Amino acid sequence: MPVTAIKEYVAVPRDQVANFHGKQLVYVSWDRHLLFAAPFLICLPPETPFRELVEGPLKALVSPDPDAAAIDWQRVEWLKSNQPWTPDFDASVAANGIGHKDQLRMRTAGLNSLAPAA
Repeated sequence: MPVTAIKEYVAVPRDQVANFHGKQLVYVSWDRHLLFAAPFLICLPPETPFRELVEGPLKALVSPDPDAAAIDWQRVEWLKSNQPWTPDFDASVAANGIGHKDQLRMRTAGLNSLAPAA
């Protein structure tokens, strides 16, 4: 979108990784679960093990969904950059190639109770 200004306008993004004191942002969405209107935004250190991301903030964030208790986390289909991807649960977020502001999507076959009929 064009900007009209009375002097030079220099945009400085405020969500650069340098502004998060050693942490990074990761977006996670759950396909076909419309209870959540947008991806979750999780701020965590890049050395966080992927298992800790799932067991901590992600489980807590999806818990209001009626399907949450039935998730078999070892069978979740993951997408990173819209491509099928298999995380190493014991490796860190960084070692899994997850960078600042990357989005992960998860699919849970058979757990689609809040999605409209396809």
